[in-house]
Amino acid sequence: MQFKTKMIPLTGAVALAFAVSASAQEVVKIGHVGPISGGIAHLGKDNENGARMAIDELNAKGLTIGGKKVKFELMAEDDAADPKQGTAAAQKLVDAKVNGVVGHLNSGTTIPASRIYNDAGIPQISPSATNPKYTQQGFKTAFRVVANDSQLGSALGRYAAEQLKAKKVAVIDDRTAYGQGLAQEFMKSVKSKGVEIVAQQYTNDKATDFNAILTAIKAKKPDTVFFGGVDAVAGPMLRQMKTLGINAKFIGGDGICSETLPKLAGDALIDGQVVCAEAGGVEEAQKKGMEDFRAAFKKKFNADVQIYSPYTYDAVMILAESMKKANSVEPAKYLPELAKINYKGVIGNIAFDANGDMKNGTLTLYTFKGGKRDQIAVVK
Repeated sequence: MQFKTKMIPLTGAVALAFAVSASAQEVVKIGHVGPISGGIAHLGKDNENGARMAIDELNAKGLTIGGKKVKFELMAEDDAADPKQGTAAAQKLVDAKVNGVVGHLNSGTTIPASRIYNDAGIPQISPSATNPKYTQQGFKTAFRVVANDSQLGSALGRYAAEQLKAKKVAVIDDRTAYGQGLAQEFMKSVKSKGVEIVAQQYTNDKATDFNAILTAIKAKKPDTVFFGGVDAVAGPMLRQMKTLGINAKFIGGDGICSETLPKLAGDALIDGQVVCAEAGGVEEAQKKGMEDFRAAFKKKFNADVQIYSPYTYDAVMILAESMKKANSVEPAKYLPELAKINYKGVIGNIAFDANGDMKNGTLTLYTFKGGKRDQIAVVK
């Protein structure tokens, strides 16, 4: 009996220690939303994995914020690149009282979801939404770590006119907020350079048959075709262009600029035919860091970086850094620190203007050779 009597206070002390330890640790929920199902699920998963990589690294560091050990948790949601599903996912994260959100991938889902986050006062950083409207709504919670379509479309237009010497351009867009916005900015840019728009056609982001619009375009004899949309549509479109004998240059934005495009286009992807721009990109000083990230990503997920996983990674790190600077994980308290952040990430130096857009956002121009992306230049 004496032995048991001695054990009772000891057990109580251990239980108390565990209780204190548990109360001293705070769970910080970071939401991520992207299309994990549907035609561009490979891009959504790429983004999600970038966020997951950052979460794992933060937890390995064992951060203390506001006097408490913090544990970061990723709440990953699928919006299937659908605006309705996107707003439902956003509301789910708000109801779960997440501390911050990285996403969404598409402009068409990011823009409607941003109102929900703003109403709840939850900071949102999109790693890949490029439509200018996203940061022009007056929301103090909305940020992005990529250049916008005005910069992207303008750069592609300049390249088409000045380097490709385009004279007659046909334009196709998929009617999404992203595709339509990018096409408009491209047209504005090439028109200012005296390039003629000979055709303007529309499709949708799930289409697979383009014979009607491509036949109409072929009759106009363009030397360049611009497509505002994503790789899942661009691949089949390139195949059908080849079948119809349309040998024009094919230009698009970051949505087609993935490592998956060569698989989707097959032998229709002719070396040097495609020119695309990624809304981001590292200059010489950051190249080593990006190469190290790609290697670590490959080792962790047994997959190559598609496009924006480095941007989601940096976005999570920026949220954590802002919390550290504010010494608080509460959105209202760390939001001012986020707005004035100056952070050196994998993608380069990150700082925001008054709208939440990247200051001095870079763009990377690519073509494809031998089934691989081949960098042309990093521009601003």
